[in-house]
Amino acid sequence: MTQILPPDALKGKTALVTGSSRGIGADTVRYLAEAGANVVINYRNKAPRAERLAAQLRELGVEVLTVAADLTDQTSVEGMFAQVREAFGSLDVLVLNASGGMESGMAEDYALQLNRDAQVRVLEAAVPLMSAGSRVVFVTSHQAHFIRTTATMPEYEAVALSKRAGEDALRERIPALAERGIDFVVVSGDMIEGTITATLLERANPGAIASRREDAGKLYNVAEFAAEVAQAVIDPVPADNIRLVGDISSFHAE
Repeated sequence: MTQILPPDALKGKTALVTGSSRGIGADTVRYLAEAGANVVINYRNKAPRAERLAAQLRELGVEVLTVAADLTDQTSVEGMFAQVREAFGSLDVLVLNASGGMESGMAEDYALQLNRDAQVRVLEAAVPLMSAGSRVVFVTSHQAHFIRTTATMPEYEAVALSKRAGEDALRERIPALAERGIDFVVVSGDMIEGTITATLLERANPGAIASRREDAGKLYNVAEFAAEVAQAVIDPVPADNIRLVGDISSFHAE
């Protein structure tokens, strides 16, 4: 895998990526570790997978902490940050990557619980560990970011609305974060080839991914989009606090 960020760009820093035992989160946490960051791999219930990734990253010479936490549970989140405090003392980078809502068998309001409430809960628990110069990155999709002006597939609408609600709730905290010298940036991407969400959408709506790929001209894969998320950790924050990845010609700005 190619080095995405300059070597040692994050040396001595500590980064936590939620939902980072697989997919976009795993590639993001790998890129940050390759840049010298000590990292926290958060996962919900797949410990062996998280530990395998941790073992690979430790070979880079960085410290790696794996923490199981249900982000929809306050006690679980507080326990995670207690472990971060104990291991590292502070946190420099928080990447809010974990999301969901298309899984079967979950409560009716699960998408809102995870994509809005849990995001705020994690941020609030992290802030006491963060100082001036730290950064928070929230990962979302164009389908969610533009949901107020551009309709999405019916199968994804509830998730898109919940992720936009999460973005709005986090944006409300930008002034308070800025007072502490903490940067905040949203990274929004189109459908990402190879993600669980894309797979579930394709199952519910066969041909959806091919159709979107045709409209956009290109869809990013997991590694490519994760590279953009990692880059957002060190690049200057755009004036409107959003980094748009990929084609947006099909979406209408508010």
